[in-house]
Amino acid sequence: MRGTTVLPGEGNNGEPGEDGMPTHRLQVPMPNALPFAIGTFDTIGPMSRASFPHRHTFHEIVHVTGGTGGHVVDLSRFTLRPPNLCFIAPGQVHQWEDVTGLEGQVILFTDDFLVDHPADRYVLRTLARRSWIDLPEDAAGWTAHLVADLDGEYRSGAHGFQSVLRALLHVLVVRAARLPAPRAAAVPLASPHADAPVALPRSRPVTVTEEFVTLLGSSEGALQSVRSCAERLGVSVSYLSEAVKASTGRTPGELIRQTRVHEAKRLLLRTELSVRQVADRVGFGDPAYFCRFFRRETGASPGSFRRGGGDIHHDHRLESIAGPSSPA
Repeated sequence: MRGTTVLPGEGNNGEPGEDGMPTHRLQVPMPNALPFAIGTFDTIGPMSRASFPHRHTFHEIVHVTGGTGGHVVDLSRFTLRPPNLCFIAPGQVHQWEDVTGLEGQVILFTDDFLVDHPADRYVLRTLARRSWIDLPEDAAGWTAHLVADLDGEYRSGAHGFQSVLRALLHVLVVRAARLPAPRAAAVPLASPHADAPVALPRSRPVTVTEEFVTLLGSSEGALQSVRSCAERLGVSVSYLSEAVKASTGRTPGELIRQTRVHEAKRLLLRTELSVRQVADRVGFGDPAYFCRFFRRETGASPGSFRRGGGDIHHDHRLESIAGPSSPA
């Protein structure tokens, strides 16, 4: 697995935003690519320690076991006090700051990898709003074991390892979500007192985005349109679009399409519904149009995806923080 970091002015493969923010993508080869990687900061590559603000198109979980310095996520700075667990959602801006001796494991994956547990997408975004966790002694133990198991399973490539990886990742996400949040988890970057933790106020756009993501995570999420979501949230379509884009780096339409694709994948893999029935369940009255949509989004027809057991993936060019020559 290879990756590239696309900086502003170097073309649109990295989809840098209008603010010139670098967007990291992981280059996943076809066919049967697994949209998941785990490794140390060294094996993932030097960009895993990037000291400049950047976004990802994928989820990142960092298990910090050593080092000093800070980690900035959006508008908050967190001080390293290993062991730590950090969650970064697609679209969030982050960077490492004044770090030395950074050690630990980095886990990278896309929403596509969560096909067995689609609700984890929304748990992960909730964890990413908190982002940084100082692990107590008991949690440090099970976290280290789970991360080690993920790493071992990933490198073994044994029969069925994909499903084991998904199960282990699900356990990690669920257990992390159970951990109590501190009263003040971060230091606002604008605070004149860097050692005084201060809770950040929540903005209206962030709240609207959270409500939008929660709506997509409901049982009827795949049937929503941007307009219907805006109406249910009591905002205009333009306001919803601006809020979601600013908070996630993606448009509401992109997230709705993603929700439909995930629900379709789940139904294709976990039920015996016909393609026509799956199409109807995810809001497509025309099965032929659904098939074209599914192929465009995944690189495979619904039938091929089902026959392949979910191992056929579109080349998402998942952003990588690994360098072009770094193994994964």
